[in-house]
Amino acid sequence: MDFITQPWAWYVAGPIIALIMFLLYYFGERFGVSSNLETFCSIGGAGKFVNYFKIDWRENLWNLIFIAGAIAGGFISSNYLTTTDAVTISPQTVQDLADIGIMNAGQTYLPDEIFSIETMLTLKGFLILIIAGFLVGFGARWAGGCTSGHAIVGLSNLELPSLIAVIGFFIGGLVMTWIILPLIF
Repeated sequence: MDFITQPWAWYVAGPIIALIMFLLYYFGERFGVSSNLETFCSIGGAGKFVNYFKIDWRENLWNLIFIAGAIAGGFISSNYLTTTDAVTISPQTVQDLADIGIMNAGQTYLPDEIFSIETMLTLKGFLILIIAGFLVGFGARWAGGCTSGHAIVGLSNLELPSLIAVIGFFIGGLVMTWIILPLIF
């Protein structure tokens, strides 16, 4: 079990990702998580109201199975393969987060100051999650895919739009980390 519960080295995980990308490319499929939102909307009947969602969702069945596997794998991992909720992050990051009000950084995967039920039920917490969710969804749609789709698949296919999107993701992350997040807290 130690092999499964410990972080895998880059020389193990990297070739596995490369093999999966090759297989997807070989079979003419594209990996991405945000594309499943279109599929879910199509399954829910959005095609009756918006032509964009008039697609045969069965063509994306493999990707829905992937999402189900990711959810099941996350549940199994967090409940049965994780020995602690602590996350190893640098002491400087812990201090930087404490300076803006996130006091227990690294002790759990999700900081209570953002993701606890009590925080989410406040007006500020609710607005943060709604606005963030909208921006992530809008950004993924505007960029033509999410971070995993562009950074893993698009870059491995040497697609210029994916390079531009990934640069935008990094810039957005830096702006959020260094400008917006300190203002929120």
